[in-house]
Amino acid sequence: IGTALPRSFTEFVCYRTLGGLGVGIASMTSPLYIAEISPARIRGRMVSLNQFAIIFGMLVVYFVNYFIARQGDEAWNVAVGWRWMFGSEAVPALLLLGLMLRVPESPRFLLKKGREADARQVLGRVHGADHAEREIVAIRGTLSADKGLLGELFKPGMPRVLMIGVLLAVLQQVTGINVFLYYAPEILKSVAGAETDVALLQTVLVGVVNLAFTMLAIWIVDRVGRKPLMIIGAAGMGVCLTAIGVAASAQVIGSWLLVFMLGYIACFAMSVGPVTWVILSEIFPTRIRGRAMAVAAFSLWVANFVVSLTFPILDELPWLVERFHHGFPFWIYGGFCAVLVLVLLRLVPETNGRSLEELEQMWDPSNR
Repeated sequence: IGTALPRSFTEFVCYRTLGGLGVGIASMTSPLYIAEISPARIRGRMVSLNQFAIIFGMLVVYFVNYFIARQGDEAWNVAVGWRWMFGSEAVPALLLLGLMLRVPESPRFLLKKGREADARQVLGRVHGADHAEREIVAIRGTLSADKGLLGELFKPGMPRVLMIGVLLAVLQQVTGINVFLYYAPEILKSVAGAETDVALLQTVLVGVVNLAFTMLAIWIVDRVGRKPLMIIGAAGMGVCLTAIGVAASAQVIGSWLLVFMLGYIACFAMSVGPVTWVILSEIFPTRIRGRAMAVAAFSLWVANFVVSLTFPILDELPWLVERFHHGFPFWIYGGFCAVLVLVLLRLVPETNGRSLEELEQMWDPSNR
């Protein structure tokens, strides 16, 4: 509401920053909570559903923004339309606030606070009574080593897993996804010459593809495994980004641009988008999970900020436009896709089908 009705640009920025803090908190705690409460056999699907919900919401927003933009001409949109776009966010925000009041705490958090009866009740509802008892024993064992200090992040074995988490979080962003999600209309207008309303409509198509392939990820993530799916998706993203860069540089554009954009979105949506959050929610040991997830999420949003800030500069710099015709940024993002594939091959373990406590033992130096 504050972003829709600012009295000055400074006030607008303050409200946007406040909203960003809320998004940052939700982006960390949602997959973390889902992973802690889900059975191992379906944990990947459950965390991927979080990404599905985000993508579905984005698709709804594309339609809402397109509808709002059609209510007047460009002058009306500059003066009033953007206010309605920001103000409409208040509806889902209030719904989230109300529904969260009905969500129970995670059993691991309850045990950490000494509320064993409540933890047993939550586990029993999700897993059944017998499994709940075994889970409580396993969780109690891992919590005994937690002193609640940031120094725990630097105990033996922990820096390695923290580094892997930060690398995955940063690489998810620097491979360029939010360039397409934030700037799709501008990309289509600057590279392909689409009109504003056509560009917005094609952005809806981007959202539909994103949603469809996120659903595919939900279906296959616990069957194929995390690493193979991520490697296939990252490689496909790199191919599509390289093709976009080449097509733009050679000024061979038109329908091909949209095809490669949709191919990139499809590869991201079925792999790097949801599965990064799945891996991040799984790999950190219980005693550092909240703090490590916060560091990874912070790193992800810093990378998001850097990419969002630098793309318009790289895309509009006269020297680069003259030589590469808006293709240069996509080659950079394609290069980061290659880096992501290497990180997955050399550093990231497979987490599919293993309990969070089993994964924790993997990082214990005494077990190597």
